[in-house]
Amino acid sequence: MTLAIPLEKLFTIIHEDDEFLVINKPAGLVCHPTKTDEYSSLISRVRLYLGKDKPAHLVNRLDRETSGVTLVAKCDDAAREVRRLWEQRLVEKEYVAIVHDHIREERGLIDAPLGKDEASRVAVKDCVRADGLPSQTEFFVEKRFTRAEGDFTLLRVRLLTGRKHQIRIHLAHVGHPIVGDKIYGGDEDSYLALVENRLTEEQRRKLIFENQALHAQRVRFTRKTVEVEFTCPPQKEFAEFWV
Repeated sequence: MTLAIPLEKLFTIIHEDDEFLVINKPAGLVCHPTKTDEYSSLISRVRLYLGKDKPAHLVNRLDRETSGVTLVAKCDDAAREVRRLWEQRLVEKEYVAIVHDHIREERGLIDAPLGKDEASRVAVKDCVRADGLPSQTEFFVEKRFTRAEGDFTLLRVRLLTGRKHQIRIHLAHVGHPIVGDKIYGGDEDSYLALVENRLTEEQRRKLIFENQALHAQRVRFTRKTVEVEFTCPPQKEFAEFWV
């Protein structure tokens, strides 16, 4: 198959076979289309790559600003099978994140229920609330470091449940928001300003990153008695920040 545009302009392929296409989704790209532009979403780019008449099912989804491992099933049966593993919490999902300040503990478990933030001006924002859904996030400190912008911690994070914005909310809840997070980083007007195209240079400076410093680096599960694992490194700006 000959692509009309170079593959590198679409996405980076981690793995491909007859059933799956595994992609390192770039930060800043939504999974599902919000515009008519055929490059504006991951699934539209997948259809450009596979062919518009070929089946393409997103098995997992990442936030617009989160990069990393994303699975696309090329047939209905494979999509149903692996989605079932996700629903049964049989998939190990590991992320890396850069958060503000130094975390004292070497590892920890954040166990806090999540639900809608009814006090927020941001419609998609959730929060920790007593009547929310059970949510658990495990983290491990990989590195503490200091730069001119302040103190930071590089974390390896495992999702034990899969709620919307879970990692972002939990880390902000314990006082260590993810660098560049416009909703949970302490100034939700940064998100509204971005949406309304009025983000100031001062807000950009405080965010540090154009996109939040969260990357899905590993997915692991057992399928038909075979352990399957897909990994990918974060983007250059992310990876060079802690060097």
